[in-house]
Amino acid sequence: MADLSAEPWYATAAYLYVLHLDELALAWCYLRRHPDYRRDWLRRRPHAQAAQRWGLRLLESPDLDARDAHPAWLPGHSAVVQLHPDADPPWDADVFAFWDIAGRKQVLHDGNGLSLVTRSPGRCQRFALAPGLDDGMAVVLACRCGAPPPAAHGLGAAFGVARPRPSPTSLLELHTLQALDATLAGASLREVAEGVFGTEVVAAGWHADGDLRARVRRLVRRGHALMTGGYLRLAHLPPLGEGRLGLDAKRP
Repeated sequence: MADLSAEPWYATAAYLYVLHLDELALAWCYLRRHPDYRRDWLRRRPHAQAAQRWGLRLLESPDLDARDAHPAWLPGHSAVVQLHPDADPPWDADVFAFWDIAGRKQVLHDGNGLSLVTRSPGRCQRFALAPGLDDGMAVVLACRCGAPPPAAHGLGAAFGVARPRPSPTSLLELHTLQALDATLAGASLREVAEGVFGTEVVAAGWHADGDLRARVRRLVRRGHALMTGGYLRLAHLPPLGEGRLGLDAKRP
């Protein structure tokens, strides 16, 4: 049997960063693996439809994973908190103090306006910065109806809360991405199982009609479904062919 340990997808440790990604970052993880998206990136199509058909304002390099990429998603995700200058601030108003915000900060222009993304261990926060907002100004935080309310005690508090240990859903995303990469590389279902669950587990429980084989098959199907359009649900965008993404219903 071939030694698979050198394959990029084989080591589960390489996917541990997935455990702490938010929905938008996970959406990018699946989109960047789509062969048609990668071809669009290589062609560098200049018109907006090339990005909008994927749910983006601008194309982003698929060679960058979610830790380094800055995909400019079309608007709509409830996780994005809007920051506006406070037109009538009270004496104890929250202040936009950029350098006091905890975590690694990234500011980018997504073709529509400025966005701020901050990352700290186990946490990612996304903001849309309104025009006219400057450092030191009183600020109000706004979120869409139905979204979790922003922190009520200043911007610093918005980033100071660590998330609990990874959830079963996070582990599912890790295993799904690992299984997807393995199948895109041509691995068999048994080889996928060995990478995801370990050779000892496979040796003890791999059967043609067994639960382990069925579990791996579900992971593979889920990964392909998310890559080929299901990622839009994570980004809170309409399915391909509907709404803003109906620009070219035949793609991808």
